Amino acid sequence: MTGVAAERVPGQFAGVIRDVVTSAQACAADAAVFVYGSVATGQAVAGRSDVDVLSIGLAPDDAARIGRELSDRHAATCRGVEFGAADPDHFAGDHDEAYGNRVFLRHYCAHLAGPDHLRPYHDFPADARAARGFNGDIADHRDRWRAALDRGDDPGRLARRIARKSLLALAGLVSIHDATWTTDRELAAGRWAEIEPGWATGLDTLTDWVDREPTVGPSDVGAMLDQIVDPLVERFSRHIGLWT
Repeated sequence: MTGVAAERVPGQFAGVIRDVVTSAQACAADAAVFVYGSVATGQAVAGRSDVDVLSIGLAPDDAARIGRELSDRHAATCRGVEFGAADPDHFAGDHDEAYGNRVFLRHYCAHLAGPDHLRPYHDFPADARAARGFNGDIADHRDRWRAALDRGDDPGRLARRIARKSLLALAGLVSIHDATWTTDRELAAGRWAEIEPGWATGLDTLTDWVDREPTVGPSDVGAMLDQIVDPLVERFSRHIGLWT
């Protein structure tokens, strides 16, 4: 139970949500639109939180453009509008990615507009398969981060991407280790620092990177990949499994 619901969207974000729906349906009248994250649980803080949106049936280029436009328009209300685009095929099939997408849509997304037929109406267990469905691609991300570092991508932007994905994968490890369920990055970092104290400093740094693009250099990012991300991939592979 994650507590997401459209009626829990804080009033300060109502204008952003209204523009999200209007902009999406202007591009594709049959697009489905969902909100997730802190806005969907009612825990968002005006001026500090992102508005995380998922669309199904909207072209990725349109979603990216809308995200940029609404981020500028509502800069006083939210840190940004992160507008993702998915295809109906992403939710079909028995493979790990599709399963994870169905779990995410069912338990983490609040429906805003458009058809809701893709969202399952039955609950899913919070288990290793769900954790693998969410983050079994962590090794693929690690490889892409190293490639981005090698080609000279902005290290601050890369650091934030690494922090957000890595700590979400870590939350899966904590969930399986403790036989509970969490996707809270900060809580997961604190708990895993108790389990493996040698990770504590690196996890503190990752937690600090989550909410901003830090002032770091390529060597800082490379060290994080070596010291935290590589061991994380190994633990995830051993205890939960990676996408095949």
